[in-house]
Amino acid sequence: MSHTASDLDIRHRGSAIARNRLPRWTPLAIAAGAVVLGIAIGAGAGLSSHIQWGLIALILFVAGNYVVTRAADGPRQAKDRVATSLVYACFILAIIPLYSLIETTVAKGAKVLNGTFLSHSMSGVLGTQPGGGVYHAIIGTLEQVGIATIIAVPVGVFTAIYLVEYGKGALAKVITFFVDVMTGIPSIVAGLFVLSFWILILGFGFSGFAGSLALTILMMPIIVRSTEEMLKLVPNELREASYALGVPKWRTIVSIVLPTSIGGIITGVVLAIARIAGETAPVLLLVFGSQVINNDPFNGPQSSLPFYIYEQYNLGNSASYDRAWGAALVLIILVMILNLIARGIARWKAPKTSGR
Repeated sequence: MSHTASDLDIRHRGSAIARNRLPRWTPLAIAAGAVVLGIAIGAGAGLSSHIQWGLIALILFVAGNYVVTRAADGPRQAKDRVATSLVYACFILAIIPLYSLIETTVAKGAKVLNGTFLSHSMSGVLGTQPGGGVYHAIIGTLEQVGIATIIAVPVGVFTAIYLVEYGKGALAKVITFFVDVMTGIPSIVAGLFVLSFWILILGFGFSGFAGSLALTILMMPIIVRSTEEMLKLVPNELREASYALGVPKWRTIVSIVLPTSIGGIITGVVLAIARIAGETAPVLLLVFGSQVINNDPFNGPQSSLPFYIYEQYNLGNSASYDRAWGAALVLIILVMILNLIARGIARWKAPKTSGR
């Protein structure tokens, strides 16, 4: 069999690329060198911010990858390596604010985070004095978010099921339009709506339940959208196989569609909970705040962690600042715990596969 010159040329270039491929540890070595040079340049230039040093190191990392790869493997591999380096660099840039936020919150919030802080309220404690706790705000947040979740999850999931499995006409388009509109509603608008309707028109008082209604409005479109996308990912072959066996549509949804997508649905619910757990505007308008423990979300003013943080920060003294940072740390921990629980439930309820 004869080979053309172009075939031989392609094979030659392919073998050259295989021979000149850099070792796997090359990016790590370039990264280490970029970090050292970034620190040296930053310190030599008198730059006091470590973030500036890191940005210099990232630029050197991308440039170094291109130069070394081009010299060893040619321009095509160099461009590919630069693209990969930019992906890693963007990932690091996204992680830096998150790390800074968590590090600052932990460093400042750990000063007051102890058993007393978690088990006492602000009853009888002056805002300028140290002491007091966040227990009443934890109770308020758990009850308000819990009530909102109990209301929003069934409504959101059933709405998504209708849109994916049943909705084909004008009603489905109208529902989709209003879900999109609700997704972008500011939290203050939801609070004002509940304030005008629930408190001013119907005459109910300020309470944790009123705040839960506003949180429900913010939570539902997120659940609808995330559940809808998860249900669309379920292969139609599974539905058709179930129908072919004579299983009715509602049973197919309950036994096939929902179990297959349960992991993604729970993840969407957790995202919605995390979205509303830190909302302050509806709480300021509707729960009115309280310095004492109120275990009844349906009667009387109640506090919450976002309201407590806002309240303590506005007092403007060192003791209140410490309490505000401590409450922020507690809020982050609560969201993390909910996330871990949700992941455990999703893994437990996910369909079992034969593969390991």
